[in-house]
Amino acid sequence: MITKQQRSWMMYDWANSAFATTMIAAVLPIFYQTVAASTLDKHVATSYWSFTQTTAMILVALISPVLGAVADLSQRRMAILRAFAWTGALSCVLMSLAGNGDWLLVSALFIFGTLGFSGGNTFYDSLLPSIASSEQRDELSARGYMYGYIGGGILLALNILMLEKYSWFGIPDKLAATQIVFVSVGIWWFLFSIPLFRTIKDPVEWNRKPVRFYANQGFSRVIRTIREIRRYPELLKYLLAFWFFNDGITTIISMAAIYGAQLGIGTTHLIAALLITQFVGIPFTYLFARFAKRLGSKRSLYISLSIYMIIVLLGYYMQTAVHFYMLAFMVGMVQGGSQAVARSIFSQLVPKGRESEFFGFFSLSSKVSASIGPAVFGIVGLVTGSTRLAILSILLFFIVGILLFMRVDIAKGKVEAGEGQS
Repeated sequence: MITKQQRSWMMYDWANSAFATTMIAAVLPIFYQTVAASTLDKHVATSYWSFTQTTAMILVALISPVLGAVADLSQRRMAILRAFAWTGALSCVLMSLAGNGDWLLVSALFIFGTLGFSGGNTFYDSLLPSIASSEQRDELSARGYMYGYIGGGILLALNILMLEKYSWFGIPDKLAATQIVFVSVGIWWFLFSIPLFRTIKDPVEWNRKPVRFYANQGFSRVIRTIREIRRYPELLKYLLAFWFFNDGITTIISMAAIYGAQLGIGTTHLIAALLITQFVGIPFTYLFARFAKRLGSKRSLYISLSIYMIIVLLGYYMQTAVHFYMLAFMVGMVQGGSQAVARSIFSQLVPKGRESEFFGFFSLSSKVSASIGPAVFGIVGLVTGSTRLAILSILLFFIVGILLFMRVDIAKGKVEAGEGQS
């Protein structure tokens, strides 16, 4: 039985996945390459986009400890999540002001949008232990991703129709259509986040403190968590593995469209293929959760990461739109399921009663690590002048991640988490 709180929690994935699909994965990267950065060489534009991703992740990492302290100590978690969500939505609306040569403006607004998206997810993810038992989390986490695929996919389909048939909507040209698409993402994110904020509330009374207090508390807690995490060896080993393979996954998501655009694949094919990823992800994310119950979380994650390695290798040799469609289908098979299982595994290894602290560190550390992949991609692309070699460099993150994950004993980690309570 899905509760009202759980349903509203999943609806937030529906809401903010519009940013993930249209702004991170599909429309904005192509707009950046072909319009905003049209005055730059193609491989330079691709590298600048990757550096934009890196900058956004580093900024999220720097402010996360402070915001985590504010959320926990002031009991204003939902208020901060709302501020992040609506900041991200506003950045999408303002993106409509960008045109030819405005790559710096687009980079800046995307950074603010990513702060809203990733920063908000820090608090969104930390709600999972409080609304679901440990037995429910695998399935609820997967359902959240499934809602995200549906919501993001529906809006992306409407966006594609608007971009390809803009005259049907009385829009004068494709640039204007793209700008309206950006506005639609902000509105979608704002409207569908409302159920979560109406259903889950912060306490009425809260302790207001100076920003300096929260900054000191936030960074002190990060240092304390780093020291404490050594008491949970399996959790520490899992975090190290996660940093690597998650970096590979996020880099593929953020760089796929602009990589394809530089190889000469048409905009229509790129966006349509990424739409396929969304709708393939709907049933496969649900099936993956069932699959994980039978084989176990660890084996399921092994399989998905192995498929990602195949995707990277095939991406190196990609030539045509057909190849991009095939890779998009493969990504849809494993993307949501692998992320859902990875989040669920972490929730099982977290010490009881310290979920917010460790989920905050999980989010912080993953943002730091996620900044490395796009940076490596950008540096390799600039130095070699080849984005094919840049995409191949991502293979290293999966290899190291899998090797580290092999050393994780989840059953032992659950015992350690339980012992942490006493």
